[in-house]
Amino acid sequence: MPSSLARRLPDWPLELVKSRLSEHHNGDFPRWQVALDELPVMQVESTEFASRISIQGQVDDAAVHAALQRLHPWRKGPFQVGATHIDTEWRSDWKWQRLADAVEPRLRGRVLDIGCGNGYFGWRMLNAGAAEVIGIDPSVLFCMQHLAIQHFIDDPRNQVLPLRIEELPSTVQFDAVFSMGVIYHRRDQAAHVRQIFELTADDGFAVLESLVTEDANDVVPRERYARMRNVWRVPSVQHLVGLMQNAGFSNVNVVDVTTTTTSEQRTTPWMRFESLQEALDPADPTRTVEGYPAPVRAILIGKKNQA
Repeated sequence: MPSSLARRLPDWPLELVKSRLSEHHNGDFPRWQVALDELPVMQVESTEFASRISIQGQVDDAAVHAALQRLHPWRKGPFQVGATHIDTEWRSDWKWQRLADAVEPRLRGRVLDIGCGNGYFGWRMLNAGAAEVIGIDPSVLFCMQHLAIQHFIDDPRNQVLPLRIEELPSTVQFDAVFSMGVIYHRRDQAAHVRQIFELTADDGFAVLESLVTEDANDVVPRERYARMRNVWRVPSVQHLVGLMQNAGFSNVNVVDVTTTTTSEQRTTPWMRFESLQEALDPADPTRTVEGYPAPVRAILIGKKNQA
């Protein structure tokens, strides 16, 4: 973590970041650290932050592959490190393609990515014009995956910190705030959107991406939704629009609504656990195994007008 981060993010709990990146916080940390330590040196010849985050140069490809596999499971991507193609569970490049036309012309300055995973979208944001991306995600494994990619790229403009949005002060605002795949995990969804608004700078914008129901009424799972335990509410598109407007965002637009397919989210050698296929009713793939509508995702964008 660059020492300059404390100057750029005053009042952020950066000591908490250090404590979480340790074996005292997570018992798996030592083996993940071994994976990082085993990554070989690469003489980087080229990097590309396109649909596949690609790093090319002279390197021991077998050692790269073995070390990166130790950081299984890889959820967001894809990445390419030398000959190693990290075929992640999600084709995150497809999601970016759906929002690119709406955000790429507007990206500039400092960006906050809430629930950023391993930092894949941060690289796409830098490529589109952002000056700096600060990603937060409570998963230490995802932070370690980001450090593995940074082992080769070494670009301080993209940071991933093991923090939750509730732990952030509103003393620093961002030119753009992204919350993708987070809000349906929040008990108080209105509070989540209000905090996004507080973290967005005047004349900035926010992107809210979520599971949605295309019906008028939200889905409130009894226990699980698509085999996930921590989905408290799947909002309707109209509900999301209202949450953004009530928080203070203007010009709220629905950029995209797309059904998630088993081509976009699936089991791979880099994420060997069960995935979307097992969450759908085998007799009716338009429903989850619990009987709810199958996953559909929406992307919304709203502007914060200058006060």
